[in-house]
Amino acid sequence: MPSSDDTSSAPARPLSAVLRDASARLERSGILDPQVDVELLAAHVLEVSRGAVQAASIRGDDMTDAAATAFEELIDRRASREPLQHLTGLAPFRHLELRVGPGVFVPRPETEVVAQLAIDALAAAASPAPVAVDLGTGSGAIALALATEVPHARVFAAENSVDAFVWTKENFRLFGGDNARLAFIDLEHAFPELDGTVSVVVSNPPYVPDDAIPRDPEVRFFDPPAALYGGADGLDVVRIVSRVGLRLAHAGGLIVIEHGEWQGAAIREILAADGWRATATHSDLTMRDRATTALHP
Repeated sequence: MPSSDDTSSAPARPLSAVLRDASARLERSGILDPQVDVELLAAHVLEVSRGAVQAASIRGDDMTDAAATAFEELIDRRASREPLQHLTGLAPFRHLELRVGPGVFVPRPETEVVAQLAIDALAAAASPAPVAVDLGTGSGAIALALATEVPHARVFAAENSVDAFVWTKENFRLFGGDNARLAFIDLEHAFPELDGTVSVVVSNPPYVPDDAIPRDPEVRFFDPPAALYGGADGLDVVRIVSRVGLRLAHAGGLIVIEHGEWQGAAIREILAADGWRATATHSDLTMRDRATTALHP
């Protein structure tokens, strides 16, 4: 990144001014914390870290016109509420930096709490090589967190969306080791060879009711509908996950299901009716109900 006194560089603008103008534009478009997005997009264009962008801005460094033009094109797209992760192609999840884009659900920070519940149970399983299954893995976020953070476990992930699977395969190529297996398969028919052997079944299924339109444009217009909507009450896929989980899990095995903040009671009822025991709902870091767990009888 050239400094302001580098007369040999291409025409340039002060980086701090470019960032300030972009932040104001994103704020007008309704983005609540625009500075974060602006700095991450600048880092993406300049191929440096966010911290390097912040330092360069404080130093008074310039941004070349070519870089500023590329950056402003991304700001235009972000102002139209295209997800930040689609623009950078990256989505952080726990210690991973996943590849994402159109066709795959962008993993959210609240799902890290769901993954933690599954990781804790898998790490505590009384087996030298416990088995976990992620049903509807999407980008592979939960499955790859399990496989990398509990390396002695075997992790199996199922996905049935062609568009999402492109991204899932890439993330498994980057982060999946010998203990992670990915399959393109309907959830109801996932991994029959594992029946009765699984210590942890986990899923972040579609759970938005069909007539509940998400408020955020990033979700409403860019997340794949198949990853969002779960039938009239939002729980159609949850019912499938409960039944498949009973087939897969061994006695005492745990199921972990992500859901919306008002769905805990309904999911506990579904799980209990199917025969699961010790149902419990857990909150995320914002104290909203986020996941429900139960034990195989």
